[in-house]
Amino acid sequence: MPEELNYHSLAGLVRAAETAAQPLSALVLRQQAAQLEQTEAEVFHRMEENFRVMAACIEPGCDPDLRSTSGLTGGDAAKMRRRVEAGQNLTGPVLGGALYRALAVSELNAAMGRIVAAPTAGSCGILPAVLLTMQERGAAEHDCVMSMFTASAVGMVIAENACLAGAQGGCQAECGSAAAMAAAALVELSGGTPRMLDDAVAIALKSQLGLVCDPVAGLVEIPCIKRNAAGAAIAFMAAELALAGIGSRIPADEVIVAMRRVGNAMSPALKETAEGGLAATPTACRLRKQVFG
Repeated sequence: MPEELNYHSLAGLVRAAETAAQPLSALVLRQQAAQLEQTEAEVFHRMEENFRVMAACIEPGCDPDLRSTSGLTGGDAAKMRRRVEAGQNLTGPVLGGALYRALAVSELNAAMGRIVAAPTAGSCGILPAVLLTMQERGAAEHDCVMSMFTASAVGMVIAENACLAGAQGGCQAECGSAAAMAAAALVELSGGTPRMLDDAVAIALKSQLGLVCDPVAGLVEIPCIKRNAAGAAIAFMAAELALAGIGSRIPADEVIVAMRRVGNAMSPALKETAEGGLAATPTACRLRKQVFG
């Protein structure tokens, strides 16, 4: 029953979708509407507003003159977009489009623009990048919005069994989780089965297991913005493999638990403290002095 849907495990959600012979998003929407005592149309409209905020980030995020308050980042999305639109990029319009959109949303975030955390501000560019790229390829806005319910379900399972915060689990918990959520959304948008969704989540998370959180100068800019681009690429890769019928030997739920254990084992210097990793390099130290004196 939809009202009994829980987020203890992804396997449980997959079974529920298989039993109902419906996309996971439909079950999540129904259950959320019941919990919030709203109609499904009302809950859908709220998610639709989030999607449109994401979409509205692209143009300002691609402004070549955009700069963060620190002055460290901005303008890269415009460079990537020009290359894609000129047909010069190596990977074609799909991956190229996702790359510049991930940069655009992340750079707008660093410049204090309006964004949707998905699931965090530091990983805000990944889910919008893949969904808006799919919309450009012909996916209906309604279907993109519905896939966000599937992505949110994956995020809730990760939050319950591991974490979503870089300060707790490293960047694997932020960009890794966002890539897993985006991969799940891509599978649903592409007509994949619930079982493929589980595989895509596992593959995406495995590909970023152990990723540290080491923001230069303590700011969510370097290397965070480019990791959003990488996360979007990983989401497409994971979805492609899963849709081809390539499974993950390790189930998604076990990968999530492994991510939690890896995060717990990380040094505090590698969990958003800006004391280790790239944040401790000579160039990063120079940039910190440049920004803060």
